[in-house]
Amino acid sequence: MQNKGFIRLFSILLTIICLYCLSFSVVTNYYSRQAKTFANGDNEQYYKYLDSIAGKKVWLGYTLKECREREINLGLDLKGGMDVTLEISIPDILIYLSDHNNSAIFKQALDNAKKRNTADFLTAFKHEFERIDPNARLSTIFSTLALKDKIQLGFNNAQVIDVLRGEVKSAIDNSFNVLSSRIDRFGVIQPNIQRLGGEEGRILVELPGVKEPERVRKLLQGSANLEFWETYTASELTGVIQQADATIREIQGGKIDADSTSVAATAQNTANTNETVQTNDSTDSDTLSQALKQTLAAEKSAASEITDEKAYQEALINNPLIAVLGGLQSGNSPVVGIVTARDTARVMSYFRMPQVSRLLPRDLKLSWTVKPAFEAKETTDNNDRYALIALKITSRNGQAPLSGSVVTDARVDFDQTTNQTLVSMKMNSEGASVWGRLTKANVGKSIAISLDNYIYSYPTVQTEISDGVSRISGRFTPEEAKDLANVLNSGKMPAPAHIIQEDVVGPSLGQAAIRNGLMSFIAALIIIFIYMIVYYGLVPGLIADVVLVANSFFLLGILASFNAVLTLPGIAGIVLTLGMAVDANVLIYERCREELASGKNLKKAIEEGFRNALSAILDGQITTLLIGIILFIFGTGSVKGFATTLVIGIFTSLFTAIFFSRMLFEFLLSSKKEWKITFTTNLTKNWFKGFHFDFIGKRKMGYIISTVLGLVIIVSLLVNGLKPGIDFSGGNSYVVRFEQPVNADEIREKLSGIFEGHSLYVITMGEANQIRISTNFVDEKGADNQEGVIETMLYNGLKEYLNPVVTQDMFVHRYVNRSGTYQLANLEEGSNFGIQQSQNVGPTIASDMIKRAIWAIFLSLIVIFIYILIRFKNYAYSVGSVASLFHDAFFMVGIYTIFYKIMPFSLDVDQSFIAAILTIIGYSINDTVVIFDRVRENLTLFPKRNMREQMNNALNVTLSRTFSTSFTVILVLLTMFIFGGEVIRGFMFALLMGSLSGVYSTLFIAAPLAYDIQRKQRAKEDKK
Repeated sequence: MQNKGFIRLFSILLTIICLYCLSFSVVTNYYSRQAKTFANGDNEQYYKYLDSIAGKKVWLGYTLKECREREINLGLDLKGGMDVTLEISIPDILIYLSDHNNSAIFKQALDNAKKRNTADFLTAFKHEFERIDPNARLSTIFSTLALKDKIQLGFNNAQVIDVLRGEVKSAIDNSFNVLSSRIDRFGVIQPNIQRLGGEEGRILVELPGVKEPERVRKLLQGSANLEFWETYTASELTGVIQQADATIREIQGGKIDADSTSVAATAQNTANTNETVQTNDSTDSDTLSQALKQTLAAEKSAASEITDEKAYQEALINNPLIAVLGGLQSGNSPVVGIVTARDTARVMSYFRMPQVSRLLPRDLKLSWTVKPAFEAKETTDNNDRYALIALKITSRNGQAPLSGSVVTDARVDFDQTTNQTLVSMKMNSEGASVWGRLTKANVGKSIAISLDNYIYSYPTVQTEISDGVSRISGRFTPEEAKDLANVLNSGKMPAPAHIIQEDVVGPSLGQAAIRNGLMSFIAALIIIFIYMIVYYGLVPGLIADVVLVANSFFLLGILASFNAVLTLPGIAGIVLTLGMAVDANVLIYERCREELASGKNLKKAIEEGFRNALSAILDGQITTLLIGIILFIFGTGSVKGFATTLVIGIFTSLFTAIFFSRMLFEFLLSSKKEWKITFTTNLTKNWFKGFHFDFIGKRKMGYIISTVLGLVIIVSLLVNGLKPGIDFSGGNSYVVRFEQPVNADEIREKLSGIFEGHSLYVITMGEANQIRISTNFVDEKGADNQEGVIETMLYNGLKEYLNPVVTQDMFVHRYVNRSGTYQLANLEEGSNFGIQQSQNVGPTIASDMIKRAIWAIFLSLIVIFIYILIRFKNYAYSVGSVASLFHDAFFMVGIYTIFYKIMPFSLDVDQSFIAAILTIIGYSINDTVVIFDRVRENLTLFPKRNMREQMNNALNVTLSRTFSTSFTVILVLLTMFIFGGEVIRGFMFALLMGSLSGVYSTLFIAAPLAYDIQRKQRAKEDKK
């Protein structure tokens, strides 16, 4: 082997680099164990401990924080946490850039463009705008004060779109920065945020270890649209409310609204008026207290009390609006009603009635408080009540007079008197000036503070505030105040980010995945080690085993150097890579054995064996590499993790098999000891020797079997169809663990009524007490509220399987049973119950995944066709290869359509389904290329042999290699199927069946088709 010194030096350097990269994981694991010991199961204390030593130098001059940034990151399926895909709405950005233009053509063009559901929204918007009015000019809409230097009135529509494209990109970049800033302040260790490319404005956020998904949703989806509004007083609207009430009574004709679902309610009229905006020189507390008491007394005396069910039902007939508003409000408070949560939608429907809306002042805007004015525990009917606030529009464009863009600093503060949590904020000079005028004009009145269209506070102004230093109060918890301050500090997004896909994985499910993944990894390694020794002898087997260990070490080290995220499918990719890496060693050993059989000495046989196996190894690995690259480009999430390890594993496999193992053999041969290496054992030396099967002669039988199988699959597709997973259909999926074993069919029957009209799929996941529930249910309120609604439906539907003391919060966030005492689970308790994992996928991203999956399969076949054509210079090999690959892909579809109703594990058509198809395509083409490589070699050595003999010879000579590789891969897949856990069991089953199909298609489809095509080619040449 030439350049032995370079290979040796490269191996040493690569080993040192991998040791260096992996050392950070060892160090961080040590400190993580210390943190867990210190926290004693307390999640908050665990993170506090790690934060406290984050700046401490712990290894090679690096701080713990820097070490954590360099360790191998565990994916959410292994560590637990939250994975969110967000989408920034381009229509909302355009509305923002137009300064909220209200023209009909603008609104209509936006609506029409949304319906077209195209990736290039701006082009669709321009097309729709010009279709509605060919003479209309976009410059009249977008030549706003903010864009006056970029868009002039004389610009044509194409020029405006070019400017808008840059502005949209800038807005998405800004949103990315805003989200990054918020996440950095959230306190999550090793967060990952990345743009997913394209103009869709998609952003992937991974938050390991998160235990408060709802808090994360609010933080990520809020646009930080802070606004300060002037308000009406309830007294100013008394007459209007009475007129509206009379109008609604007349419309209903003395009947209660049919949509009414309210029960007996006690009207609560006390507004939350004890909130004040203060300067650093606050008003005297005694004077303020007296003013508050007078306000409360005035409002209570004017309130209409409804104290029993009969009176309430009568009020609904006589005063339908006033009744649901909780009485006729009065005084200086901006509260026009305090409404039960279930009646909020009905109240707004009243105000939207054309007959009612005409009565309302044109400058009136109604908004709800973000938190209940009165919580259920404070009411007699166990209903939260929200205050309806009357805002006054004072600008021509309908926007608030002051926005949060003027805020320069925000931080959590506390009221020294009441110890109430507040948010202190400072404004810039422009904001301070406007704030001063606003507070001066509204002394004695309330100013409402709105964030993302919900009212957080509506304090009464006591005095003019001229320095721009203010405090926001709103009965915040410390966490809520911290999040609000973070949002304000990190800036404002021009459009809110909407969650279109979401995965939440519980830590216990992650721990089980790690355990199962490691078990399958170790078991697969042991099986491969034993097989290589048994089949090829002690010395070659041990060298192959050392090479595989080195391959695993280099693979993990490179993953660490790239800061790649290791997921469970990633572990599957590593193990499958090892199984396929054996193929390179097998090819070399089979060639060495052939050279020894031809009479060459050991040194020459090894040299020739490595040289002759090189082309087959390269062709096989490169074709698999191409599939891995396509998977990486078109896959997302777990599929991309699988592809990452597969691609890196191919490079490490090539290096270790071709160079590292050769170096080990040469080291042995350089010693004085006489080595007797035969690359076989007494058990295997006669395997396949003299074996000859007429594969080409039996090809028609293979064609018939494949045709019959294809017809069976088609019938199954027509009868059974395929079960689309959440990835492709959109919807929600939950893994739920119970204290006792449950019956999946029984639970499906219980939940079918709750999810009536929607698909519902319930299967057992591993243990008998764990199930997965999937549904395409979409709540009418939209994705923002969808998950909470479904969680409530699940809790209500599954109550009889839970202990009566288990609350919905426990069920959703996981709980434990400590000797009959039920509590929320903490960090250390892996054996907990409730929802272990949840996944939410919006229809938009589901549609995109289907397109990407189709492109991935289509491109993989094209790439393979072109590569084989280039390498073998005859389209017969390309046609045979692609036909066999199509056969394997269709067979995989058959596996899913035939068995998804039978198997006790998931066989959904999702990203894993696509990964399985492409993996089998990569594996199958590797097998096919080895056969064709031998045919190409035989044609060079024996050009006068007929094609039938050449093809049969190639198939039979390589049969030993086919058996060894296939047997090893099947053993690995079977091991992972048994030990790998429920998360990947369906995936492993598909790969197991697909590997069998790959061997069959190589022997009975690819080679026979290539033979038939070449036979016809030669027949045409003979005629000429």
